[in-house]
Amino acid sequence: MKTIAAAALSLSLLAAESSDAFAQTVTVTRVGSQPSAAGPESNFTGTVRVDARFSGTGAARVGGGTVTFSPGARTAWHTHPLGQTLIVTAGVGRVQQDGGPVQEIRPGDTVWIPPGVKHWHGAAPTTGMSHIAIAESLDGKAVDWMEKVSDAQYEQR
Repeated sequence: MKTIAAAALSLSLLAAESSDAFAQTVTVTRVGSQPSAAGPESNFTGTVRVDARFSGTGAARVGGGTVTFSPGARTAWHTHPLGQTLIVTAGVGRVQQDGGPVQEIRPGDTVWIPPGVKHWHGAAPTTGMSHIAIAESLDGKAVDWMEKVSDAQYEQR
């Protein structure tokens, strides 16, 4: 009898989990339904447009958006507690890890920045660049902003 009761309990728990999964729905966010925002001057140099695309809810902690940099525009130095992935979609850009060389990035390139690594990214001097940026939040925070990238740092090759 205990075996049958245990099996029945397992089936009822499985059914309850399945119904919870079906209680959630797929969400489609239509292009143009969310406004673009200017990248704040405190975190960016030059003209930057940020289009937030998605943000995790509940236990999900991943978020992402499209960032478009005008020629010469760039982020300030910053880190991400759980890392960041960039997928270049248009133009020519640059990325640099603190203490490392400036690297050119182009459409189709994927950039992985490990957790806690100080870095910046942005457009090339004469060409704009867009990328999709994806990062996870830790305790509600996805980025730690630092000082701005100087012109000398940006121009080094």
